[in-house]
Amino acid sequence: MTQIPSSLALPEDPYLWLEDTYSQRALDWVEAENAASAARLEAEPTYQAAYDEAFAIVSSEDRIPMPAFRKGMLYNFWKDADHLRGIWRRTTLESYRTGNAEWETILDIDALGEKEGRSWVYKGVSCLRPEERLCLIELSDGGEDAVEIREFDLETKSFVEGGFFVPKGKSDATWVDEDTIYLSADFAGDGFDLTSSGYPIVVKRLKRGQPLSEAIEIYRGKKEDVASSAAVIRDSSGNVLQMIVRATDFWNREFGLIDGDTVTPLALPSQASPLGLIENRLVVRLSQDWAVGGETYDAGSLVSFDAAALKADPANLSPTLVWAPGQSEAYESATMTANRLVVSALDNVSGRILSFAPAADGGWTKSTVDLPANMTLALVSGDEDSDRFFLNVEGFTTPNALYLADAATGKAKVLRSMPAKFDASDLVVEQKWAASTDGTKIPYFLVHKRDVKMDGTTPTLLYGYGGFQVSMTPGYSAIIGKLWLEKGGAYALSNIRGGGEFGPAWHKAGLETKRQIIYDDFAAIAEDLIASGLTSREHLGMMGGSNGGLLTGVEMTQRPDLWNAAVIQVPLLDMIGISRIGAGASWQGEYGNVNTDPEALAFWLERSPYHALKAGTDYPVPFIYSSTKDDRTGSAHARKFAARMKELGLPYEYFEQIEGGHAAGADPRQEARSWALTYTYLTRQLMGE
Repeated sequence: MTQIPSSLALPEDPYLWLEDTYSQRALDWVEAENAASAARLEAEPTYQAAYDEAFAIVSSEDRIPMPAFRKGMLYNFWKDADHLRGIWRRTTLESYRTGNAEWETILDIDALGEKEGRSWVYKGVSCLRPEERLCLIELSDGGEDAVEIREFDLETKSFVEGGFFVPKGKSDATWVDEDTIYLSADFAGDGFDLTSSGYPIVVKRLKRGQPLSEAIEIYRGKKEDVASSAAVIRDSSGNVLQMIVRATDFWNREFGLIDGDTVTPLALPSQASPLGLIENRLVVRLSQDWAVGGETYDAGSLVSFDAAALKADPANLSPTLVWAPGQSEAYESATMTANRLVVSALDNVSGRILSFAPAADGGWTKSTVDLPANMTLALVSGDEDSDRFFLNVEGFTTPNALYLADAATGKAKVLRSMPAKFDASDLVVEQKWAASTDGTKIPYFLVHKRDVKMDGTTPTLLYGYGGFQVSMTPGYSAIIGKLWLEKGGAYALSNIRGGGEFGPAWHKAGLETKRQIIYDDFAAIAEDLIASGLTSREHLGMMGGSNGGLLTGVEMTQRPDLWNAAVIQVPLLDMIGISRIGAGASWQGEYGNVNTDPEALAFWLERSPYHALKAGTDYPVPFIYSSTKDDRTGSAHARKFAARMKELGLPYEYFEQIEGGHAAGADPRQEARSWALTYTYLTRQLMGE
């Protein structure tokens, strides 16, 4: 272990007790803070209307039920005022086309929770291909990332008696066949099989009826890793590839092929992401340049491998280029149909859909799908029995529309359109660019009234994330539209470095101790908004969640002169203690390791928002939002930041949702309250006289 210099003295932390999430002392503190801030915000004259509008939006019946193809049926998970925790249901494509589908309920989460006396939240499902009758359903207690896994039968619409069951944990289960799964879990329940990040280190084969204690170990990673898991990849022709994925940190992996009880190393580059199998070709995305076989494949490219050749010689791989994005392009996501690879891509942060077909010569042919320009295009589901796929099309002022497209013909048509939820008739959308400290032009989108006065008085909300190669794209937010834009506010969405808007290089420009450029980018956009005459410090606020909560925390403490509001949601704020809070140890590949790297420690000692707070500074009054059930970032970051502000005599608002995990809430009522508190706060800070 690297020796940390004594000159980098770690400050004492008087609020470690707030890291004990469920201690009575900590919960009493939360209750008192919630009561104080809720009393202030709910007494504001705009609160009740904001709550009513938010609840109507999040529980409305005219939302589009996003469907997933599964063996000739369409499946959907749905929440509304009568199903607060949601129902899993299915219908036919023919019925869905009518606009008034006849849904068959498969599983009612509210009824299950009431029956079992649990606060269940549905977290997802995986079904055994090709029949897709047997499924593994993940259920969370109150929205935590940790889940309980149960086997479910889609024919009987019931949990399988004596079927596969995995108790609560950050587990990962993958079907092998009807009687076998690969399982990564804390098998003994004592943490021995977990990494220091809290994720499973071991992969075992579990047979039907076998107790967890008798599962056969096939792979074990190292304690300092992030996680190890298995992937069983299938195509529509029945070809199968079984792999081990060992995440040595958040961005780097080692791969192996599973053959019985043997795992053979697979010579993929460490920053590769397998996307799927089509006609027995494994498609992989590269997040790093890769020189192999006399060729160099650029970061961001998609390549493929003949799976039979890969199995025969996993140490010597021969990739085929599928797609190399141009300078302004970036990969977003992919889905497989029966015969096509469908890719959602960005070009200057505008959506495109590309279709790739395997060619007889071993290469690939590319075509495009005919869709509206200058929109965000998000893949929803691909049909493994045909070349059809669903996608969602939206823009800042264009409501969501669900399209059914054909990857082979390139044709697409609208199946469902969401009605407008706010008046956008007088709104305009612009894409603008701000110069950062190194001269790089940083794009951002701006939505505002057509006749806006450029006199510095427009209440403006700037949203940002800037991390983990996550792209921020235009989207139709009924909440923002109804609670902010309709009231006269302007909204800006930043595309700062750290994100994925222009591929891996855009992300890596702000990785680890290069991260200051991310914060400079965001500040440059704020300065551009002010310099344009649109707004001023008095009327400018910012919002971000998770890594975006770190962004807003840093901006608040580095550049308090720019802001009069800061919405800091489910944040990371203690960057010195991050490795012991939530899943923080797993993100050292993104932020650096302050425990072993003096450079990382020195960097974050200057920038960690929790440690950067100073008495007597004119900070904006922040609204700090967290969730007790958030076992990802953990509620301790938000708690300690608020406690430190109180100690220094600095004003703030704090609200901690008891449920919801790393989200706004576990049901529509909780979501509505969260949004109402948020926009009441923003109205008070930025629209007040």
